Amino acid sequence: MQIRGKKVLVIGAAVTGIPAVMQLSRLGAHVTLNDKKTKEEIMEMLEDMNLSNIRIVGGEHPEVLAEDCDFVVVSPGVPLDIPVVKRARELGKEVISEIELAYRLTKTPVAAITGTNGKTTTTALLGDIMKESGRSTFVTGNIGRAMISEIEFAKPEDIFVLETSSFQLESTIDFRPHVSAILNITPDHLDRHKTFSNYIDAKCMVFRNQKPGDFAILNKDDEETRKTADRVLCKQLFFSRKEVLEEGAYVENDCIVVKLGDQKERIIEVDEIFIPGPHNIENALAATLMAYCLGVKAEVIRRVLREFKGVEHRIEFVDEIKGVTYYNDSKGTNTDASKVAVLAMSRPIVLIAGGYDKGSE
Repeated sequence: MQIRGKKVLVIGAAVTGIPAVMQLSRLGAHVTLNDKKTKEEIMEMLEDMNLSNIRIVGGEHPEVLAEDCDFVVVSPGVPLDIPVVKRARELGKEVISEIELAYRLTKTPVAAITGTNGKTTTTALLGDIMKESGRSTFVTGNIGRAMISEIEFAKPEDIFVLETSSFQLESTIDFRPHVSAILNITPDHLDRHKTFSNYIDAKCMVFRNQKPGDFAILNKDDEETRKTADRVLCKQLFFSRKEVLEEGAYVENDCIVVKLGDQKERIIEVDEIFIPGPHNIENALAATLMAYCLGVKAEVIRRVLREFKGVEHRIEFVDEIKGVTYYNDSKGTNTDASKVAVLAMSRPIVLIAGGYDKGSE
């Protein structure tokens, strides 16, 4: 992708917007950074950067910005129906996400994970498996650093393990992971996507451009995810916690098993997996199958599953005080995620909960 000399409008000065500006500027683009923050607030965020080819427009999203750019990079938190984005599309300008931009600027293969719940745990788990296998691995996306921040360090033989949200996926065009996964789909972010159908469509963009030779991993036990199989054009594999499959990853006799073609291999006893709960068996199945498709040996996967402690704020053990065990599950940002956490507990529960209504039941 030719960047030098291009005029690029970046909307959103946050976790992905700032790194996108830095990379575009480094590659010789003329960048306009726009955010609802004031110009002074944005300048503070960019204080260590060379601002010679960066224009800052703060306080609002002027529609006129769409007129003087070659393409737009939009941050995940920016709705695609604001006037400046709509105007850019009317003018035939590409509106892309940071992961789309990063994908176009790297030759490093991508393993991308999406779903309503479990993305962060599965991404972190697969990342640890890939690192343990000896492959240089960049765990990015909706977890940790933005993908665009790492592309200058990644080589073709390395791998990106990418957590992808519906907000990031809905403004992709050419994005094509070598291995993708949809963990589950339940209503979420309906305040942004308006309808459940739109939300599902955004999730399915993770495998939209995959071709023969690529892999799409789907949850057989989740009805909405299972129905997306009709849209897959590459090698499709299921994982299941509840049934034995002809091919894929599943639980048989309390053991995770992977079967691809005529090859069947036992990976690990379910009780040996460190992180608790039925949902984490599903996360382990997904990560195992993705790793297997990426050529990782069973003993490496087994070793990581025995040791992986989970991620911060997701059923995270805090302390035990006077016989009461405390868990932090503040990453459970929708009803289904919190239900899963409650079901993972084996003792009487006092639930402290609250949050923002995103349009779910």
